[in-house]
Amino acid sequence: MPKMKTNSGAKKRFSLTGTGKIKRKHAFHSHILTKKSKKRKAGLVKTGLIDVSNHKQVLALLGK
Repeated sequence: MPKMKTNSGAKKRFSLTGTGKIKRKHAFHSHILTKKSKKRKAGLVKTGLIDVSNHKQVLALLGK
């Protein structure tokens, strides 16, 4: 039986917490930052958690 491959893009973008939740980074913080407010940019720095509706899909991509 062949081994299941981890999706390379997913392993760079998501990480598991100790309790099994999946952490993600915010989009829109890489370029064109001059028009965005300091408050908005500061909020985008923080990590978030993926929505419960996407949990099963992301776990499959990570090979878990």
